[in-house]
Amino acid sequence: MAAKDLFHNSVKQALLKEDWVITADPLKLKIEGVKLEVDLAAEKIIAAQKAECKIAVEIKSFLNTSVITDFHAALGQFLNYRLALQMTESERILYLAVPIDTFGTFFQETFIEEAVKLYQVKLIIYDPVEEVISEWKN
Repeated sequence: MAAKDLFHNSVKQALLKEDWVITADPLKLKIEGVKLEVDLAAEKIIAAQKAECKIAVEIKSFLNTSVITDFHAALGQFLNYRLALQMTESERILYLAVPIDTFGTFFQETFIEEAVKLYQVKLIIYDPVEEVISEWKN
């Protein structure tokens, strides 16, 4: 099992506060000989639509010395996990969870904004101290 991100429990608590039900911690995916683990899976009934929304969340802290190296790793994981979900659980939407401080600085750089847009990365912006989700970016 892969090591959990430093802010794993903060994001989990933030989702619970928004009435998400955690259905897997981690979400294990297997495609032939390839095994992957996305940090969390959650579900929520959307009353207005009478439909169930299923998500998977890959949590990142971006606390290493090189934020761009963290971003490269996070983007690579995100793209691989999204492909695996398309192959196994196509109804589940993948999000990359990013701390609010990192989003407010590094993710405002033009290059990062363009990468997020080009690769259609859905983001959850979270506050690790307050354990709340500040924003969903689709």
